[in-house]
Amino acid sequence: MTSFVASSGPEDAPCVVLLHGVGTSGWMWQRLAAVLDRDLHVLVPDLPGHGRSNAQRWTSVADTVAALADLIAARAAHGRAHVVGLSLGGYIAAQLAADRPDVVDSAVLSGVSVLPFPHPTLMRTAGLLMAPFMTSGPVLRANVKALGVPPEDVPAYLDAARAMARGTFRRVGGELMTFRVPERAAASPARVLAVAGGNEHALVLRSLAELAAGYPNGEACIAPGVGHAWSGEAPELFAAMVRAQVEGEQLPAGLVPVPA
Repeated sequence: MTSFVASSGPEDAPCVVLLHGVGTSGWMWQRLAAVLDRDLHVLVPDLPGHGRSNAQRWTSVADTVAALADLIAARAAHGRAHVVGLSLGGYIAAQLAADRPDVVDSAVLSGVSVLPFPHPTLMRTAGLLMAPFMTSGPVLRANVKALGVPPEDVPAYLDAARAMARGTFRRVGGELMTFRVPERAAASPARVLAVAGGNEHALVLRSLAELAAGYPNGEACIAPGVGHAWSGEAPELFAAMVRAQVEGEQLPAGLVPVPA
Protein backbone atom coordinates (compact mmCIF):
# COMPACT_ATOMS: atom_id res chain seq x y z
CA MET A 1 0.00 0.00 0.00
CA THR A 2 1.53 3.32 -1.07
CA SER A 3 -0.66 5.43 1.23
CA PHE A 4 0.79 6.86 4.43
CA VAL A 5 0.43 4.45 7.36
CA ALA A 6 1.16 5.23 11.02
CA SER A 7 2.26 2.26 13.10
CA SER A 8 2.51 1.93 16.87
CA GLY A 9 2.59 -0.78 19.52
CA PRO A 10 4.37 -4.15 19.58
CA GLU A 11 4.54 -5.56 16.07
CA ASP A 12 4.22 -9.16 17.25
CA ALA A 13 0.92 -8.42 19.04
CA PRO A 14 -2.58 -8.80 17.54
CA CYS A 15 -3.10 -6.10 14.93
CA VAL A 16 -5.86 -3.48 14.75
CA VAL A 17 -6.36 -1.36 11.62
CA LEU A 18 -8.24 1.91 12.15
CA LEU A 19 -9.98 3.41 9.10
CA HIS A 20 -11.10 7.06 9.16
CA GLY A 21 -14.06 8.90 7.64
CA VAL A 22 -14.23 11.10 4.57
CA GLY A 23 -12.85 14.61 4.90
CA THR A 24 -10.45 13.81 7.72
CA SER A 25 -7.45 11.47 8.10
CA GLY A 26 -5.91 8.90 10.40
CA TRP A 27 -5.44 11.83 12.76
CA MET A 28 -8.96 11.20 14.09
CA TRP A 29 -7.77 7.97 15.71
CA GLN A 30 -4.76 9.35 17.60
CA ARG A 31 -6.39 9.16 21.04
CA LEU A 32 -7.77 5.66 20.50
CA ALA A 33 -4.46 4.45 19.09
CA ALA A 34 -2.67 5.71 22.22
CA VAL A 35 -4.99 3.55 24.35
CA LEU A 36 -4.80 0.45 22.20
CA ASP A 37 -1.11 0.37 21.32
CA ARG A 38 -0.01 -0.48 24.85
CA ASP A 39 -0.49 -4.13 23.99
CA LEU A 40 -1.76 -4.19 20.40
CA HIS A 41 -0.12 -3.40 17.07
CA VAL A 42 -2.08 -0.46 15.64
CA LEU A 43 -1.96 0.52 11.96
CA VAL A 44 -3.63 3.79 10.96
CA PRO A 45 -3.59 4.58 7.23
CA ASP A 46 -4.49 7.87 5.63
CA LEU A 47 -6.84 6.68 2.90
CA PRO A 48 -6.27 7.77 -0.72
CA GLY A 49 -7.14 11.41 -1.32
CA HIS A 50 -6.87 12.23 2.40
CA GLY A 51 -4.26 13.55 4.82
CA ARG A 52 -0.72 12.54 3.98
CA SER A 53 -2.05 10.32 1.18
CA ASN A 54 -3.73 13.20 -0.66
CA ALA A 55 -1.41 12.89 -3.64
CA GLN A 56 -2.85 9.41 -4.23
CA ARG A 57 -6.16 9.68 -6.09
CA TRP A 58 -9.22 8.01 -4.58
CA THR A 59 -10.45 5.51 -7.15
CA SER A 60 -12.84 3.08 -5.47
CA VAL A 61 -13.69 1.07 -2.38
CA ALA A 62 -12.56 -2.07 -4.22
CA ASP A 63 -9.08 -0.68 -4.96
CA THR A 64 -8.71 0.53 -1.39
CA VAL A 65 -9.76 -2.88 -0.04
CA ALA A 66 -7.15 -4.59 -2.20
CA ALA A 67 -4.43 -2.24 -0.96
CA LEU A 68 -5.45 -2.69 2.69
CA ALA A 69 -5.44 -6.48 2.32
CA ASP A 70 -1.87 -6.26 1.03
CA LEU A 71 -0.95 -3.99 3.95
CA ILE A 72 -2.35 -6.42 6.51
CA ALA A 73 -0.72 -9.42 4.86
CA ALA A 74 2.65 -7.66 4.88
CA ARG A 75 2.68 -5.94 8.28
CA ALA A 76 0.25 -7.63 10.69
CA ALA A 77 1.32 -10.54 12.86
CA HIS A 78 0.35 -13.77 11.09
CA GLY A 79 -1.00 -11.67 8.22
CA ARG A 80 -4.34 -11.03 9.91
CA ALA A 81 -5.96 -8.06 11.64
CA HIS A 82 -9.03 -6.68 13.38
CA VAL A 83 -10.43 -3.81 11.32
CA VAL A 84 -12.32 -0.82 12.76
CA GLY A 85 -13.96 1.71 10.46
CA LEU A 86 -16.17 4.75 10.98
CA SER A 87 -18.21 6.33 8.18
CA LEU A 88 -16.16 5.86 4.98
CA GLY A 89 -13.88 3.58 6.98
CA GLY A 90 -16.88 1.48 7.99
CA TYR A 91 -17.88 0.88 4.37
CA ILE A 92 -14.34 -0.16 3.52
CA ALA A 93 -14.20 -2.47 6.55
CA ALA A 94 -17.50 -4.06 5.49
CA GLN A 95 -16.15 -4.80 2.02
CA LEU A 96 -12.80 -5.98 3.37
CA ALA A 97 -14.43 -8.44 5.78
CA ALA A 98 -16.57 -9.81 2.94
CA ASP A 99 -13.97 -10.03 0.20
CA ARG A 100 -10.80 -10.83 2.14
CA PRO A 101 -11.62 -12.85 5.27
CA ASP A 102 -8.20 -14.43 4.82
CA VAL A 103 -6.73 -11.27 6.38
CA VAL A 104 -9.61 -10.19 8.66
CA ASP A 105 -10.38 -11.77 12.02
CA SER A 106 -13.07 -9.26 12.98
CA ALA A 107 -14.51 -5.96 11.85
CA VAL A 108 -16.35 -3.05 13.47
CA LEU A 109 -18.55 -1.15 11.01
CA SER A 110 -19.77 2.16 12.44
CA GLY A 111 -22.04 4.62 10.66
CA VAL A 112 -22.78 2.51 7.54
CA SER A 113 -25.98 2.57 5.49
CA VAL A 114 -26.93 -0.26 3.16
CA LEU A 115 -30.41 1.04 2.31
CA PRO A 116 -31.41 3.17 -0.70
CA PHE A 117 -31.16 6.90 -0.16
CA PRO A 118 -34.37 8.85 -0.81
CA HIS A 119 -34.29 11.11 -3.89
CA PRO A 120 -30.86 9.88 -5.07
CA THR A 121 -30.74 12.19 -8.10
CA LEU A 122 -31.38 15.21 -5.91
CA MET A 123 -28.74 14.05 -3.44
CA ARG A 124 -26.15 13.57 -6.19
CA THR A 125 -26.85 17.07 -7.47
CA ALA A 126 -26.51 18.47 -3.96
CA GLY A 127 -23.23 16.60 -3.55
CA LEU A 128 -21.86 18.07 -6.76
CA LEU A 129 -22.80 21.56 -5.64
CA MET A 130 -21.35 21.09 -2.16
CA ALA A 131 -18.10 19.39 -3.18
CA PRO A 132 -16.12 22.58 -4.01
CA PHE A 133 -16.97 24.04 -0.61
CA MET A 134 -16.17 21.06 1.63
CA THR A 135 -12.89 22.62 2.78
CA SER A 136 -14.25 26.16 3.10
CA GLY A 137 -14.38 27.94 6.44
CA PRO A 138 -18.19 27.91 6.96
CA VAL A 139 -18.54 24.21 6.11
CA LEU A 140 -15.62 23.24 8.32
CA ARG A 141 -16.98 25.26 11.23
CA ALA A 142 -20.34 23.55 10.81
CA ASN A 143 -18.62 20.16 10.78
CA VAL A 144 -16.68 20.99 13.94
CA LYS A 145 -19.99 21.60 15.69
CA ALA A 146 -21.79 18.61 14.16
CA LEU A 147 -18.95 16.22 14.96
CA GLY A 148 -18.40 17.56 18.45
CA VAL A 149 -14.70 18.15 17.88
CA PRO A 150 -13.12 19.19 21.23
CA PRO A 151 -11.72 22.77 21.19
CA GLU A 152 -8.16 21.54 21.65
CA ASP A 153 -8.50 19.31 18.57
CA VAL A 154 -10.02 21.89 16.22
CA PRO A 155 -6.73 23.07 14.61
CA ALA A 156 -5.68 19.48 13.82
CA TYR A 157 -9.14 18.67 12.48
CA LEU A 158 -9.03 21.69 10.19
CA ASP A 159 -5.60 20.70 8.89
CA ALA A 160 -6.81 17.16 8.19
CA ALA A 161 -9.97 18.34 6.45
CA ARG A 162 -8.15 20.88 4.28
CA ALA A 163 -5.70 18.21 3.15
CA MET A 164 -8.43 16.28 1.31
CA ALA A 165 -7.63 16.27 -2.40
CA ARG A 166 -9.97 18.05 -4.79
CA GLY A 167 -12.68 15.76 -6.14
CA THR A 168 -12.34 13.16 -3.37
CA PHE A 169 -15.60 14.05 -1.61
CA ARG A 170 -17.57 13.82 -4.85
CA ARG A 171 -16.06 10.49 -5.90
CA VAL A 172 -16.43 8.90 -2.47
CA GLY A 173 -19.98 10.15 -1.98
CA GLY A 174 -21.15 8.94 -5.36
CA GLU A 175 -19.91 5.43 -4.64
CA LEU A 176 -21.23 5.13 -1.09
CA MET A 177 -24.75 6.16 -2.07
CA THR A 178 -25.20 2.81 -3.82
CA PHE A 179 -23.39 0.66 -1.24
CA ARG A 180 -25.26 -2.50 -0.21
CA VAL A 181 -24.37 -5.56 1.87
CA PRO A 182 -21.43 -7.08 -0.07
CA GLU A 183 -22.26 -10.19 -2.08
CA ARG A 184 -19.48 -12.23 -0.50
CA ALA A 185 -20.50 -11.35 3.07
CA ALA A 186 -22.63 -14.50 3.36
CA ALA A 187 -19.52 -16.68 3.00
CA SER A 188 -17.25 -14.71 5.33
CA PRO A 189 -16.27 -16.28 8.68
CA ALA A 190 -15.12 -12.92 10.09
CA ARG A 191 -16.81 -11.68 13.26
CA VAL A 192 -18.61 -8.49 12.28
CA LEU A 193 -20.15 -5.84 14.53
CA ALA A 194 -22.43 -3.23 12.95
CA VAL A 195 -22.79 -0.26 15.30
CA ALA A 196 -24.04 3.30 15.33
CA GLY A 197 -24.66 6.15 17.74
CA GLY A 198 -28.27 6.38 18.86
CA ASN A 199 -28.52 9.87 17.35
CA GLU A 200 -27.37 8.68 13.92
CA HIS A 201 -29.26 9.22 10.67
CA ALA A 202 -32.35 7.01 10.45
CA LEU A 203 -31.00 5.16 7.38
CA VAL A 204 -27.92 4.08 9.30
CA LEU A 205 -29.96 2.92 12.29
CA ARG A 206 -32.34 0.99 10.05
CA SER A 207 -29.36 -0.59 8.27
CA LEU A 208 -27.86 -2.14 11.40
CA ALA A 209 -29.90 -5.35 11.51
CA GLU A 210 -29.66 -5.91 7.75
CA LEU A 211 -25.92 -5.30 7.72
CA ALA A 212 -25.30 -7.67 10.63
CA ALA A 213 -27.55 -10.34 9.11
CA GLY A 214 -25.48 -10.28 5.94
CA TYR A 215 -22.56 -11.96 7.72
CA PRO A 216 -22.89 -15.39 9.38
CA ASN A 217 -21.08 -14.09 12.47
CA GLY A 218 -22.62 -10.62 12.47
CA GLU A 219 -24.28 -8.72 15.29
CA ALA A 220 -25.53 -5.17 15.73
CA CYS A 221 -25.76 -2.68 18.55
CA ILE A 222 -26.41 0.99 19.33
CA ALA A 223 -24.43 3.40 21.50
CA PRO A 224 -27.20 5.51 23.10
CA GLY A 225 -27.03 9.29 23.32
CA VAL A 226 -24.25 9.88 20.79
CA GLY A 227 -24.09 10.62 17.07
CA HIS A 228 -22.16 9.72 13.95
CA ALA A 229 -18.69 10.56 15.27
CA TRP A 230 -19.25 8.80 18.57
CA SER A 231 -15.67 7.59 18.84
CA GLY A 232 -14.95 11.13 20.02
CA GLU A 233 -18.12 11.60 22.04
CA ALA A 234 -17.77 8.38 24.04
CA PRO A 235 -14.09 7.39 23.65
CA GLU A 236 -13.96 5.05 26.63
CA LEU A 237 -16.98 3.07 25.44
CA PHE A 238 -15.62 2.97 21.90
CA ALA A 239 -12.25 1.69 23.11
CA ALA A 240 -13.90 -0.94 25.31
CA MET A 241 -15.96 -2.09 22.32
CA VAL A 242 -12.85 -2.44 20.14
CA ARG A 243 -11.02 -4.43 22.81
CA ALA A 244 -14.01 -6.74 23.30
CA GLN A 245 -14.14 -7.33 19.56
CA VAL A 246 -10.41 -8.05 19.35
CA GLU A 247 -10.52 -10.45 22.29
CA GLY A 248 -13.79 -12.10 21.29
CA GLU A 249 -15.43 -11.16 24.58
CA GLN A 250 -18.87 -9.86 25.49
CA LEU A 251 -19.51 -6.28 24.38
CA PRO A 252 -19.53 -3.56 27.06
CA ALA A 253 -22.77 -2.94 28.92
CA GLY A 254 -23.06 0.57 27.50
CA LEU A 255 -24.03 -0.83 24.10
CA VAL A 256 -27.61 -1.87 23.37
CA PRO A 257 -28.08 -4.96 21.17
CA VAL A 258 -30.23 -4.62 18.06
CA PRO A 259 -32.63 -7.56 17.58
CA ALA A 260 -31.98 -9.70 14.52
